[in-house]
Amino acid sequence: MIPEGWEEASLGELTRDQAIGTGLRGGEEGPSLPLLKMGNILWGGVDLRDVEHVGEAIIATEDCRVTHGDILFNTRNTPLLVGKTAFWHAPFEAAIDNNIMRIRLRAETDSAFVARWMGSNFGRKAIGRFVCASTSVGAVYWRDLRKLKLPLPPLSEQRRITEILSTWDRAIERVEALIANARIQKQALMQQLLSGKHRLPGFSGEWQRKPINEIVTRVTRRNDGTELPVLTISSTSGFVRQDEKYSRFMAGKSVETYIMLNEGEFAYNKGNSKTYEFGCIFDLEGYERALVPHVYVCFKLKKGYSHRFYKALFEADYLAPQLGRLVNTGVRNNGLLNIKPSEFLGTKVPVPPLDEQDAIAAVMEAASRTVIEHEAQLTALRKEKAALMQQLLTGKRRVKLPESEVA
Repeated sequence: MIPEGWEEASLGELTRDQAIGTGLRGGEEGPSLPLLKMGNILWGGVDLRDVEHVGEAIIATEDCRVTHGDILFNTRNTPLLVGKTAFWHAPFEAAIDNNIMRIRLRAETDSAFVARWMGSNFGRKAIGRFVCASTSVGAVYWRDLRKLKLPLPPLSEQRRITEILSTWDRAIERVEALIANARIQKQALMQQLLSGKHRLPGFSGEWQRKPINEIVTRVTRRNDGTELPVLTISSTSGFVRQDEKYSRFMAGKSVETYIMLNEGEFAYNKGNSKTYEFGCIFDLEGYERALVPHVYVCFKLKKGYSHRFYKALFEADYLAPQLGRLVNTGVRNNGLLNIKPSEFLGTKVPVPPLDEQDAIAAVMEAASRTVIEHEAQLTALRKEKAALMQQLLTGKRRVKLPESEVA
């Protein structure tokens, strides 16, 4: 149902010009422009952190150029990612490759409003009906996309909605900046405190360095038949349930070889990831006992060593340089690094006095709490913005316009 005072229009009716990037030709002379590819287009934004630049002389046609106010649409990608839509609000021009469509709307339509609607959950669902998909590639063609129907308020209301949502965007950007800064500060603290380059007040003297196998006891206990949660390690989340991550339940003989881990014990997953290139180490939290794959190297700290300190040390990926030197034949086909348990346990870690271990851990935990608090704030802001978008972009909630703009 279209709200009072709104109208329904097709994207084709609102568009004055559309073009797909048609590729590049030879020649490198002249000023350069950023070249936008499908990886640079996000749901609702553009990521310029990793972007190529091309000389203006090699841009084949004007169809490859985008200017302020254009809508960018990703026409070809995986079936889940095709259709990413963003508004180009930068004050400079850019070039696009042949996986990006440039859409220019008529003057009586606010492009930012339309781009937000297309990138919303309901817009993405509507666009999804036009996706021509194979197993690995999805495509959306203009002949279909032009038929996209969207509810359109008067221009003044479009602009007011865009202004309100932009205010939320700026609030989210500020919190994202706080998170980035907090992470940088935490990383700097880790590098200084966990390496001994910076000592906390009241502590002095040389640190020892010991192989891990001197400060831990390896855990190899097998499943005793007790029904326990079956967990796996995620490089970004720590221990997670296998049935939730992989949507399958494991029991019986399939977990007979699994290791039974007690709360507080550690496990090294030697699978490489973007977050931890040479594998990651997490301790079991939130479960009294659980089963984990036998390929993990599991261990517990001996008495006299701070669990909090070594948890922070492993989280900081302290062992990465040593583990990297052990990888001499790359990654196996199953994604596991060629690192033997004995090699892992032979890597060395710093061993400060116990009271200094706990003092360092307290500082690191405070830094982690700051990041977590900002991340919770960011999650709340995004959730509130999504709810507001749902109401504003469909007319379920109307904005108040200045009297001078009311017809």
